[in-house]
Amino acid sequence: MSIKYYKLFDLLTRKEMKKTDLLNVISSPTLAKLTKGDIITTEVIQKMCDFLNCQPGDIMENISE
Repeated sequence: MSIKYYKLFDLLTRKEMKKTDLLNVISSPTLAKLTKGDIITTEVIQKMCDFLNCQPGDIMENISE
């Protein structure tokens, strides 16, 4: 299983935002982790959800491989 963040990038597109807009609340290395599908902390998830006014399920999905 792995966490996928395609929902985050879809949400950004719907809000007419870019990935770089997330740099207001997360660091550049963390943004790189998201792009690569690496593990991030729940603190980062909370910051992004607060920034985007959404829930964790709106930005990520657990995929069985």
